[in-house]
Amino acid sequence: MSPETGFAVVGLGMGKHHCKAIASAPGARLVAVCDVDTKRLDPVAEEYGCKAYQDFTELLQDAEVDVINIATPSGMHAEMGVRAAAAGKHLIVEKPADIVPERIDTLIAAGKRCNVKIGGIFQSRLNPLNIRIREAIAGGRLGTVVGAHGHLPWYRKQSYYEGEHGSWKGTWDMDGGGSLMNQGVHTVDLMQWLVGPVEAVMGMFGVFTHDIEAEDQTVALLRFRCGAIGTLFTTTCCYPGYDQIVNIYGSQGSILKQEGLLRGWKLQDDMEGKEEEEMLGYYGGQKKGGSGSADPMAVGFDGHTQIVEDMVKALAEDRDPMITLDSARHAVEIITAIYESGRSGREIKVGSV
Repeated sequence: MSPETGFAVVGLGMGKHHCKAIASAPGARLVAVCDVDTKRLDPVAEEYGCKAYQDFTELLQDAEVDVINIATPSGMHAEMGVRAAAAGKHLIVEKPADIVPERIDTLIAAGKRCNVKIGGIFQSRLNPLNIRIREAIAGGRLGTVVGAHGHLPWYRKQSYYEGEHGSWKGTWDMDGGGSLMNQGVHTVDLMQWLVGPVEAVMGMFGVFTHDIEAEDQTVALLRFRCGAIGTLFTTTCCYPGYDQIVNIYGSQGSILKQEGLLRGWKLQDDMEGKEEEEMLGYYGGQKKGGSGSADPMAVGFDGHTQIVEDMVKALAEDRDPMITLDSARHAVEIITAIYESGRSGREIKVGSV
């Protein structure tokens, strides 16, 4: 490898955020971009002064590329990842890692067989507030966790699901669902990362305001391994789009957050409220930047930058990336179980689908 790790990005919708992240990450160099659409491909290649490929097979033959960031439609992730691994390329795979848990297993196996490193994208895990919340829960400071609730009232126009680059969205074969698998997967992963694995689910979903195949609104009950029960709501119907809300309640404390901001930090062992005041001072300010609630391109890319930088370090130190596909898999298991519950009308054990 050269002193800088060579990256390529395939899929230049959300992949444009990956390009920004790579350009910002120490030790990383954007070598190439790849997309079948030259209207997307050429401007990005020109902006970053990198190579442009329309053919993924040709990209795989580029010896300057050490890592490929896959940001194509979700149903293509595992298949493209297996091909890249066979070519000796390390990988960063956008969320979800794929839409079928067994396909993720195939990609994990390919990574091990080909001795390449594969990292996932769940940048919410890197948010300092979320890390503090996880530490408080893991340290038992909320006592017995009894409830965990995620609410994602987002909005997408019908045009989001149309056109050359939108028609795969909201389909079962390529998107794996709608508001839950595409937009809600971050919330699902955050909840399981904070509270622990989900054992069983019950769900309902439907199409309410869009002309799409899958769903644009889902509601689910979650039973966590720790004994807590929770709720999950995702939609792309909620005009004009509002922030994600995650609330966690325990026998000795409760934590409430809205997008990246803390809205409540009440712990029984913080008797004088000094920690609450400190936490609200750090994390309870006004929202900065976009959240993606109404505009899918408004999400920030700082978390992506950290993930790219971590991959550079993981290669240098010969260790696993911070977000492995093994850990990214459970969110897809939960989501596919919710869909099966919605179809069957039964409680579904996660992992049984």
